Amino acid sequence: MDRRPAWILGIATTLVYSVLAVLRFRRFTVTSWDNAIFEQALAAYARFEAPIVPVKGPGYHILGDHFSPIYAVLAPVYRLFPHAQTLLVAQAVLLGISVAVIASLAVRHLGSLIGTIIGVLYAVSFGLQSAVAADFHEVAFAVPLLALAGAAFVEARYDRVIWWSLPLLLVKEDLGFTVAAIGLALWLAGKRRKGLGLGIGGVAAVAIVVGLVIPSFNTGDAYDYVGTLGGDAGIWSTLTAEPGRKLLTVALTFAITGAAALLSPWAVVVVPTFLWRFVGDNPFYWGTEWHYSLTLMPVVFVAMIDVLARRPRLVWPAVLLSAAATVYTLIGSPLTTLADPDTWRESPRAEAAEGAISQLPRGAAVESDLGLLTHLATDYELYWRGTIGDAVPDYIVFDSAISSDDIVQYARKAHGTEYTVVYDEGGYVVARRGT
Repeated sequence: MDRRPAWILGIATTLVYSVLAVLRFRRFTVTSWDNAIFEQALAAYARFEAPIVPVKGPGYHILGDHFSPIYAVLAPVYRLFPHAQTLLVAQAVLLGISVAVIASLAVRHLGSLIGTIIGVLYAVSFGLQSAVAADFHEVAFAVPLLALAGAAFVEARYDRVIWWSLPLLLVKEDLGFTVAAIGLALWLAGKRRKGLGLGIGGVAAVAIVVGLVIPSFNTGDAYDYVGTLGGDAGIWSTLTAEPGRKLLTVALTFAITGAAALLSPWAVVVVPTFLWRFVGDNPFYWGTEWHYSLTLMPVVFVAMIDVLARRPRLVWPAVLLSAAATVYTLIGSPLTTLADPDTWRESPRAEAAEGAISQLPRGAAVESDLGLLTHLATDYELYWRGTIGDAVPDYIVFDSAISSDDIVQYARKAHGTEYTVVYDEGGYVVARRGT
């Protein structure tokens, strides 16, 4: 069986998503503060220092926020290429590896034509696209691991399922529940001892990390996200909020597999992710945007392959339904922006943004809103205006599209000292401490 198409597809996915991510960065597209957070942590790892992230607050230890030590493996790469884009490309590589694994699995069990089609459908799935549009996140490391664990499950290599699942505990604390769900999948497949052991281990890991490890690095000696489960409204009220939106998310997640994934025991692995998202009081968790569906994609496509390998009569109906659902999700998706000539051009505000950055001496302490935050993390001691605390920056940078405050008045009130505007072009304003 020729598996080259699977790996060619994986390489192509890496290249396309790298280009998309870098073009968005080049155009100063504002997403969130996350890429800056991860870059500051990674830069600290590359210096063999504790992962202190000033963007989250002065002296903030990132392991007191989420337990995600796995991306420290990128430290040698970042040391060679100390740029924000390094994280974006690294994420694309991880997604490309997962595409190659899933396409290769599909080719082995369903033939070159169907296997390649499924690989393409997975590569353009909404979870992968939305993750790329949201910049780098640590859960990207979970995607190839879940693909490899799933491939081992389909091929009844149950010891490998366990070994590929265990590193998920280093990706993020909530993935311990996903590991436990993989244990349940093993139980359903008849491997009860292995399944029970993995299930208990996953839950125990969550308890230890959330109850002991994260609080030991957190200045409040606590896990900050406990309150998000249900929020002020309570778990039941939050779970039942916006049911149409949540049901659509679930429906699309399985529709892109032609609903075939529902017939596989591996599909149970998606349950913990859906549960924590739907009882979380952040509405961003509930839809198909951002990166929250990323870890679901390899699970449902592996489940699809698992079913079709055992039920050949479902192959074409499932693939055709999957293709139809995927076309629906492609409408207005991040990938379609590559067909827009403006995506390839420099942003109209790029010159002004670069001019603002040029006012900042390298290594200066800088406070910024979201406007240029991800572009400043590499070369500056960077703070976000919402979490700067008692730190007093040398410079403040505002994007008027985000911060409508008068920058001098803001600085006087926030820091008790005077700042002078040294740049005001194209909506970007830079103020320097002093008069």
